[in-house]
Amino acid sequence: MKTPEQILETTIHTGEHKTHKTFQAKAILGFIGGAMISLGYLLYIRLTASGMATFGPFASFLGACVFPIGLIVILLAGGELITGNMMAVSAAFFGKKISVKALVENWAVITLFNLLGAIFVAFVFGHYLGLTNSGIYLEETIEVAHAKLAASPMKAFVSGIGCNWFVGLALWLCYGAEDATGKILGTWFPVMTFVALGFQHSVANAFIIPAAIFEGQASWLEFLGNFCFVYLGNIVGGAGFVSLFYYLAYGQHKG
Repeated sequence: MKTPEQILETTIHTGEHKTHKTFQAKAILGFIGGAMISLGYLLYIRLTASGMATFGPFASFLGACVFPIGLIVILLAGGELITGNMMAVSAAFFGKKISVKALVENWAVITLFNLLGAIFVAFVFGHYLGLTNSGIYLEETIEVAHAKLAASPMKAFVSGIGCNWFVGLALWLCYGAEDATGKILGTWFPVMTFVALGFQHSVANAFIIPAAIFEGQASWLEFLGNFCFVYLGNIVGGAGFVSLFYYLAYGQHKG
């Protein structure tokens, strides 16, 4: 395992590298990132709904245990996720390796294609294929989506902070691990935790709420309102509570 100072250097380098990718690479990897997080959420819905009769409330914990597969695939196989970039790319900015313009451009492109990937999974696999459009799976989808939408703007914002504090820590631990096993475990525990706690993730919400929309159980205006506040909270959690905090703690000791 790398030292915290070494992890910071790796994070800064990784964030800088993310901004240098071509638009095509960002678009493809952004779509993959949104789709992978959504497929992990789809697995959560299927497992939680089908396990409720047998496991009761514990089924939600089992769902939280399988959700991290999406981020694990992104980090090990390749993908770009805006919540991760909120941490890594901001670290490169704090380290004076990139400009504000480069940061904003990266976040904008990745956000757009994350949304496309998430909504694609919601429509094609959830609605069209039928994995979220009937029976107990539809009921679980609606219940989860409505719970997200029921949060006030301030609560959605604060929940977004909590979520991306853990997602940022997942990346931090992944960047610090020296082998695949360490990267998987370092990613799994923080992500499982934020899901089990019910914190809100902007890209995950871009799957679950549209999945409810496609069944006539929510509106795009409701989704937009939720997304904006959760997204802002995700920025604070990833860029502030992880990237900035660790930069202030470990990035001032050179020389």
